[in-house]
Amino acid sequence: MTTTQSENAPTRAERQHPMLKLALELGPLLVFFFGNLRGEWLAKTFPELSAIGGPLLIATALFMVATVISLVISKIVFRHLPIMPFVSGVVVLVFGSLSIWLQDETFIKMKPTIVNTLFGVVLLGGLLFGKSLLGYVFNAAFQLDDDGWRKLTLRWGIFFLFLAVLNEAVWRGANWYYMPDKEMADYLWVNFKVWGTMPITILFTLAQMPLIMRHTVDAVAEGEN
Repeated sequence: MTTTQSENAPTRAERQHPMLKLALELGPLLVFFFGNLRGEWLAKTFPELSAIGGPLLIATALFMVATVISLVISKIVFRHLPIMPFVSGVVVLVFGSLSIWLQDETFIKMKPTIVNTLFGVVLLGGLLFGKSLLGYVFNAAFQLDDDGWRKLTLRWGIFFLFLAVLNEAVWRGANWYYMPDKEMADYLWVNFKVWGTMPITILFTLAQMPLIMRHTVDAVAEGEN
């Protein structure tokens, strides 16, 4: 059996700045959480922000700005735009703008549903055409053989669809449970988005480590020698 090197090799910049890449991907989300948590304080300190709307809409505006900055820095440092943050950023800008323009938080709350569904469908759809698209996303972190990328892509595709359903259940359930306390419903959803979705994703990622270790190119090559 011959071990095949994955075509999705990390760039030199990605190997040199892995923590920067992580910070650029998580930074906008933390800005969003801070903006919602301190939305009222921000509106009082910077009165012009009050024209945007309530805390969640102020957080949305900051989220949009942080996302653009993150993408610009990624382009400058890594010489390309990472696929998942780019797609997510486009959806953030579109749905965030709609939320602020219409003064309706529904659009920004549906953003994770749209993005996760899109990622899940694209990953699973790519497998139908023999493409393990996840390799283009995690290439800086792992070098797997083709079978490993296929299995990991399948698992992540299903996981993204799970996150989409979970997001819908949480924000719609919060709106129903706390009706008519809109601020409390928003607070619950934002906390879930940062402190719920992130730990779930981290745990899921850690659960994939046995598969990753089995299919890492160097490990497979050593086992055959």
